[in-house]
Amino acid sequence: MQNQFSRIELLIGEENLEKLHNSKVAIFGIGGVGSYVVEALARAGVGSFILVDKDKVSITNINRQIIATHKTIGESKVNIAKNRILEINPNAKVETYEEFFMPDSKDLFDSSVNYIADCVDTVTAKIELVLRAKKFNIPIISCMGTGNKLDPTKFEVSDIYQTSICPLAKVMRKELRARNVDSLKVVYSKEEPIKISDNSVPGSISFVPSVAGLIIAGEIIKDIICNNKS
Repeated sequence: MQNQFSRIELLIGEENLEKLHNSKVAIFGIGGVGSYVVEALARAGVGSFILVDKDKVSITNINRQIIATHKTIGESKVNIAKNRILEINPNAKVETYEEFFMPDSKDLFDSSVNYIADCVDTVTAKIELVLRAKKFNIPIISCMGTGNKLDPTKFEVSDIYQTSICPLAKVMRKELRARNVDSLKVVYSKEEPIKISDNSVPGSISFVPSVAGLIIAGEIIKDIICNNKS
């Protein structure tokens, strides 16, 4: 009998689809990258989610975030994302935390989580997420910089210590090395950032952070199917 996951099952088989249904993924940062991670995972059949982000949708998010429309301006990003997941898959389980994750944050996940997607902007938060993922032995993938870029074909999946070009990746390499973290799976771009006149905020466009988010979702799904922690 056909259902919303029938065509996925044709690709990966019933057993692997069941792995996705039984998996829990925590996504930190529900913005231009993270909102597409959520979207792709929900449509692929991941059964449980933890969503973490304190922001509300603003008009400047509409250019790149799948949850952002004129109708959702002013609403909580995690709440919009939760409702969207449940509209896609009413059987999904979704926990939401409307807060910024920082080193002094309480643990928002435990070893029941199968994967963590780091889609936050600040280095401090990214480092803390990596350290906590290591503590609980949870696979994590981190997104490097997507701002001030125009070429979505320049994204690569790599270990952090094999990255180049990306300024954020350079900082992360230094900080992780200082903490004796020997590896981290990342998505990063080899495109040189475009210099813009207003340095207060990065420029962005619809088809760059979205591609990074879809790549991250693909890596998570492939790793879960390969039995990382399922």
